[in-house]
Amino acid sequence: MIYAFPPGGLPDQSVSPEGTAVFTPAYAVLPAVTQRDIVTSYLPGWTGMRMWVLARPMSGFAETFSQYAVELAPAGGSDAPEVDEDAQSVIFVAGGRITLNIDGARHVLDAGGYAYIPPDTLWTVWNDADAVAQFHWIRKRYVGAEGVAMPDAFVTSDQAVAPVEMPDCNGVWATTRFVEPDDLRHDMHVNIVTFQPGGVIPFAETHVMEHGLYVLQGSADYLLNKDWVPVGPGDFMWLRAFCPQACTATGDQPFRYLLYKDVNRHMPL
Repeated sequence: MIYAFPPGGLPDQSVSPEGTAVFTPAYAVLPAVTQRDIVTSYLPGWTGMRMWVLARPMSGFAETFSQYAVELAPAGGSDAPEVDEDAQSVIFVAGGRITLNIDGARHVLDAGGYAYIPPDTLWTVWNDADAVAQFHWIRKRYVGAEGVAMPDAFVTSDQAVAPVEMPDCNGVWATTRFVEPDDLRHDMHVNIVTFQPGGVIPFAETHVMEHGLYVLQGSADYLLNKDWVPVGPGDFMWLRAFCPQACTATGDQPFRYLLYKDVNRHMPL
């Protein structure tokens, strides 16, 4: 399986600056072509890393999460990657190999590897291989609930989790769920959604969850509020709560995206 990741580099002077990036009060689209070397960021306490910040909390827009696409050179990494003790993380490896140490347990993750890291957890991440490693890092401050235990760390992979087919869709729409929806310990889900070519979301979803959607593979026409937007590998979409959405998978290969949403908690008043 090949997973899309920001291309980096820089287009040459023959390329038109007219692009397809969109930022509206209801949604944003950051096409892969915008994810270039000159928009990368770096973090203190890391070696041999750079990252694209795809989402961050912004007052009046999506507010619950941040999402980074992190690139690690060989021997790159950090012994203190997280600076917020209330932050939980999901790591999804797009390419190469990383070594995660979570509370003393060592895990080696290849492309498709997935890890959930609870808040206030000691963890490190390093690239011990000879090739560049690429991973998505989604962070959210954990919201506890009375009588509900903190979730445990776990490590799995896209390959190890069987997709669950959505009802009444003849198998063309499925979700790889790394956490069960009724597990109330978790206040966020990061799943992979897969549509076979021609598959659709057959209604305009409108719901309280915020979304970050990173296209891992394939292409689709995606409904965002009132606009149909063509998207493909490496494109990122950022949706506010209640923004209508639907899609039709196009092309000749599955359309797959990494999906963030906030779940299972009271709305703050």
